[in-house]
Amino acid sequence: MKSKFALKLTMGASAILLAACGTTTTSSSSGTSSSSQGSSASAKNIKVFVIPKQLGNSYFTTADSVKSGGALAAIQQLGATGTETSGSASTPSSQLPVIQSAITQGAKALVVSATDPTALCPTLNSAMAKGIAVVTYDSDAPTCRTLFVNQASTSEIGTSEVDLLAKEIHGQGQIAIVSASASATNQNQWIGYMKQELKKYPKMSLVSIVYGNDNPATATQVTQGLLQQYPNLKGIISPTTVGIAAAAALLDTPQYRGKIALTGLGTPNEMKKYVADGTVQAFELWNPANLGYLAGYAAVLLAQHKITNKEGTTFAAGKLGKYTIGPNHTILLGPPYVFNKANINNFNF
Repeated sequence: MKSKFALKLTMGASAILLAACGTTTTSSSSGTSSSSQGSSASAKNIKVFVIPKQLGNSYFTTADSVKSGGALAAIQQLGATGTETSGSASTPSSQLPVIQSAITQGAKALVVSATDPTALCPTLNSAMAKGIAVVTYDSDAPTCRTLFVNQASTSEIGTSEVDLLAKEIHGQGQIAIVSASASATNQNQWIGYMKQELKKYPKMSLVSIVYGNDNPATATQVTQGLLQQYPNLKGIISPTTVGIAAAAALLDTPQYRGKIALTGLGTPNEMKKYVADGTVQAFELWNPANLGYLAGYAAVLLAQHKITNKEGTTFAAGKLGKYTIGPNHTILLGPPYVFNKANINNFNF
């Protein structure tokens, strides 16, 4: 797949840092910005808080860090001050106090991957009422944000994962889904499109959806439960990087390898071993660093009032080029990318 997105996928990718050592990571710059959108002088007093679902998750470390070229790199490039902060668990009770604290600390923009829109919306709406730009990324809160940076077409992610699995199991057999949390917007939307796409494959049946809460131990436990409860299971879809890695580790045995297919959303570095030994044939993702970079860039421009969230607004997002704000105040990063044995070693993130 040689496309504009494939080129973007390789830009700025680096090895994943597996855990955040503390509760916050801060990056700032007082030099001149290289962006054509403005100078660092106009952004030097802007504080942007990047609040992923949880700290210590390698996906979000890549999406957010300066080293990977993520959100904090974009914020730094534009001359603003960026801080990554969140709780240790992927739950609204862990994330909400961090959002409230960021507002108290004088945030001009929030970049949030929403654990639960219902729980977060009162606080996010309060932030917007104070003039704070709220940009969601990875997981949306549709009624309480200024912009959403969507990693790929929601429908395309859901349908393509079903199509990948159907190809591997010849369109028949029992399948299951290992999701993140039951309240995650992105997971539920993708699963909705998976169910629709399954109508194309009448000999495939979805027998269970389980939730690992983006916790490796929990994801392992619920996947083990699937294997025990459904001895005739033919395939698993896990649209979460934590879940697919946990499931792959369980299936990486002579008992299951080649007998139960696995696909979903994963990072190349975590999945290379399983692709090499045949546990996984193909999976999808996008470049999480580019996702974070785009969200961070848009957040600063919104805080500077250099752009609005009006549909049709175009802007240059640094190294990623031009983007246009689409319906429902959404920016689309690009299509999902399929990783397999033929291409996975070309990527390092």
